[in-house]
Amino acid sequence: MKKLIFLLSGVFGMLLSAPTGLKAQDLLKGSEVHGSMQADASYYLTDPKTGIYDTTLAGKLIRMNGFTEVNYSLGNFTAGLRFEAYLPPLTGYDLQYNGVGVPYWYASYKTDFIEITAGNFYEQFGYGMMLRTYQEWTLGYDNSLRGLRVKIMPSKGITLKGVYGVQRYYWVPYADYNRGIVKGFDADFYLNDIFKSLNDAKVKLTLGGSFVSDYQNGSTKDIPYNGKIYAMKLPENVSNYGGRFLLNIGNFSWFTEYAHKINDPSATNNYIYKNGDGLFTNLAFSKTGLGITVMSKWIDNMSYKSDRSVINNMVNINYLPSITKEHSYALASMYPYSTRPNGEVGISGTVDIHFPKNSALGGKTGLSIAANFSQVNGLKKSQVNDSTYIGQIGTLGYNSSFFGIGKDVYYQDGNIEVTKKFDKKWKGIFTYLYQTYDKDVVEGHATGTFGTIYSQIGIADVTWKITDKHTLRWEVQGLWTKQDKGDWVAGLVEFTVSPDWFVSVMDQYNYGNSSASQRLNYYTISAGYTNHSTRVALSYGRQREGIICVGGVCRFVPATNGMTLTVTSSF
Repeated sequence: MKKLIFLLSGVFGMLLSAPTGLKAQDLLKGSEVHGSMQADASYYLTDPKTGIYDTTLAGKLIRMNGFTEVNYSLGNFTAGLRFEAYLPPLTGYDLQYNGVGVPYWYASYKTDFIEITAGNFYEQFGYGMMLRTYQEWTLGYDNSLRGLRVKIMPSKGITLKGVYGVQRYYWVPYADYNRGIVKGFDADFYLNDIFKSLNDAKVKLTLGGSFVSDYQNGSTKDIPYNGKIYAMKLPENVSNYGGRFLLNIGNFSWFTEYAHKINDPSATNNYIYKNGDGLFTNLAFSKTGLGITVMSKWIDNMSYKSDRSVINNMVNINYLPSITKEHSYALASMYPYSTRPNGEVGISGTVDIHFPKNSALGGKTGLSIAANFSQVNGLKKSQVNDSTYIGQIGTLGYNSSFFGIGKDVYYQDGNIEVTKKFDKKWKGIFTYLYQTYDKDVVEGHATGTFGTIYSQIGIADVTWKITDKHTLRWEVQGLWTKQDKGDWVAGLVEFTVSPDWFVSVMDQYNYGNSSASQRLNYYTISAGYTNHSTRVALSYGRQREGIICVGGVCRFVPATNGMTLTVTSSF
């Protein structure tokens, strides 16, 4: 904060020292201030049926997460900050967030040639397997870098970036160098812009490459494991580098990125010395009424953090993309997949077809069908030698081959969604899914704790547009499985008065639970009001425990019972 005050003081000092013929209002002419805020406050109740007692809530019946972000711009100059408050954090968020402060501030200057940012910033190299910093409020995730970023555009079609900084870790001071210093360089070359002869070519090609290094002080460390202490020699500099390309030919596009990381012993990989590799590819075809996408990835020991002792989602330097579909319906998202950085191989395919109006299948109003399939397996691993076991601490860990697919299925999801508009007032979305979910692997439980869950899910979502402003929507969902907590059914009714009001009632009932005392209703009553850019929503009910995932990054949400108020606004 002191640095921000010093920086802004310097800017205002320059404004005050401008020629006397220039008035303050002239200097501020064209300046803009924008911002946003959100506050989520919950009042929790005890609920013995779901195991929620006073001790569970630790006496903190009222909790709140909130932030206010303000951004100022004047010509080529921009600056901003974000104030955050966790008083204390909502259940499911890490208690290390408890407190208030300004964890994010920045000042930036930009021209057609160069952009310089000091303070906190978010950046992504390529698809992110070498570097991606971002903030996701719903996950309680923020791995921003505080330091310096320089972006140079020396000529048309060429973009060069350099970053240097330390990542945020809750409220821990940045001078704490248990976290490493992250340095990185990235380059993109848009060949069709660089070479005039290719400006109008039908084939479009972009090439890129990145290099990232993390310096973490301390070349030796005593690691406790299974009642023993291992004296480890650790690399102080860990580099991650690779390249990518994007090829567009007519209706086709093909993107591929490869990353290689040198040995990086950490708590995530059980302190093994194996190098890491990652490959992601996306092939897509699109034309009117048809879209086809095929994705695949291969991840082998690619956890990359600026503090090797951290095992949760924080201080991730890179991002390992998810190729599985993220479902928005309650029961379809009950068993979501999170990326396994220690090793996985996956493939996903999606087909979107739209049959237009007055066609044989489209009828008078048209018809859309979306089908998706994804599967993620473990890697095919073997022992390094006869005297070590796979993943043994202080060794190379294991052997693996390029795209070697293991027999263990971590996740499988096949789904089809049909969207039909029956007439001007009625519309329906009908979905069927089957899922395979290795709960032990995905959620990090000991082998044999829960095993693999096989489920089938059906969803009907019908909307009735009563008038131009009044809409009524119904959802009916069912999930059927013989594992875990058994069968579920869910229903929702939502009434909207556009664009101001909504009210909804939802219930999820675990009628198939093997324990009669746990066949519970998880009900929620919600209402909200929107006035221009401000939205207020209030809900009351019982929340089942589960996992929330965004882009393959997840957090656990415990069961709760109570009332939640959410206020969002922007200006």
